[in-house]
Amino acid sequence: MVWTPEQTGAFLDFVRDDWLYDLWHTFIFLGPRRGEMCALPLQEVNLAALWLRISAQIVEVAYRLYGEAPKAESVRTLNLSDESTEVLGQGRARRDKARAEWAAAKAWVESDRFFTHENGEGLHPDWVSRRFKRLVELSGLPPVRLHDLRHISASLSLLQGNDIKVVQERLGHSSRQITSDTYTSVLPELARRETESMTSAIPRSVPYNVLRQLELPQKLFDDGMIVVHADAVRARDGAWTISVKARHDDRPLGRIKTSAASQERAAQAAIQWVRDRCKEASLRILSAARVSGHLPESGKRLHRLARFVIDSGEETGLAGWTPVPVSPSGPEASEQDQGAA
Repeated sequence: MVWTPEQTGAFLDFVRDDWLYDLWHTFIFLGPRRGEMCALPLQEVNLAALWLRISAQIVEVAYRLYGEAPKAESVRTLNLSDESTEVLGQGRARRDKARAEWAAAKAWVESDRFFTHENGEGLHPDWVSRRFKRLVELSGLPPVRLHDLRHISASLSLLQGNDIKVVQERLGHSSRQITSDTYTSVLPELARRETESMTSAIPRSVPYNVLRQLELPQKLFDDGMIVVHADAVRARDGAWTISVKARHDDRPLGRIKTSAASQERAAQAAIQWVRDRCKEASLRILSAARVSGHLPESGKRLHRLARFVIDSGEETGLAGWTPVPVSPSGPEASEQDQGAA
């Protein structure tokens, strides 16, 4: 089982106040092994320079712990994002505060570990796994193992387009082949995206049927301009019904239907439709920007496609998704008017 990005985000939100929130965050975004994090020395985390170094690990045998140096390929330095640095810094501050409180009672255990219990005692890998399992149960999310966070981290990185060699080095695999063999389920998706990117690089017209002609009443124009959005619902047969609205919760100003093969192609149909209609109505498109996302509405899954800024001037054309600059109509045009595009 591998969580979706939405489920992963829901888990991070759920454990935001947990004592080990920075540990769960690190598992998800850096993908280390549990023994590496339980053994992570304080001095191997440099938040000022934005890195942490994996140089030790704890191995569990029949619940007894043994410290040993990791394999040569597993010794590595991991770069930290700004968010990871902030989260780790907050975790360190919590432990520093706990150190002062427990030391006052002469109960602090100095383990020289970055991640510890509230009293400073080092973490046992099996305890970390059981703690994670309990948090997942309480969150109500689909069950995953702690080790699955490592798979989630790698899969999300690959699907974001990062090179498999970079992922291999971050995970500490001895070869690129191991990473490739482990994440074979992700690689077909990468190949599909590559082919999709090739086809989308060449603009093509997308046929559509007008269900309701797009009308932009003059009363909707504010200072001669209007902002409208194109949203879509996809039916089970794959057809897209695209609506243009002034606001997402308004009644449609127009509607079309297209059998576009993907959301990318549906967005192309939307831009083509609005462009054609504005040309017929002698309206000018100032900008058109493709957007993506989902909008909840009465249980439907609405897809955001595009956002348009239109005024009542003469159509000047639209090049791809790039905003079209507005030429000043005369010497009295202000800088603000020129910058509106």
